[in-house]
Formats: sequence, structure tokens, C-alpha cells
Amino acid sequence: MVAIELTLLSRAYCHLCHDMEEALLPLAEEFGVSVVVLDVDADPALEARYDELVPVLLHGETELCHYFLNEPKTREYLAGIR
Repeated sequence: MVAIELTLLSRAYCHLCHDMEEALLPLAEEFGVSVVVLDVDADPALEARYDELVPVLLHGETELCHYFLNEPKTREYLAGIR
């Protein structure tokens, strides 16, 4: 089984980012995926691309959701790539 890593693009001062990270934890645990949190403000290319969309949940280049965790869509996606 290949390890699955999701990326959460976030900001330190963003309450929606913190909410998505917290909501994602049980789902990540259920599916055995790791979550890497990246600060968009630390990377000019990420900031330029995702500035107003954060938080953004990605698997590679695939955007799963932004602003709020779309749990049904994320669950379906993770089940499909297992």
C-alpha cells in the first residue's frame, strides 16, 4: 500500500485554516493518511496561486476542497485511491 500524503495550505492567522485542519484529523486517521501543513505566505508561488482560496486541501496537484472541508468528497476521493 502506498502512503498517501495530503497537503493543507494554510496561514497562521486564519481561523478557517485551523478549523479545516481540526476537521481533517479524524478523516486522516481513519484512512491512514498523513497531512502536511504548509504556510502559503512562506512560498511566493503558493501565495500567488492560492492567496484568496486558503485553506486548500490538496493531494498532489488535485484540489479536494477549499475554505471548508468537504468531508463527503474527501472521503470518496480517499476511498477511490486506496
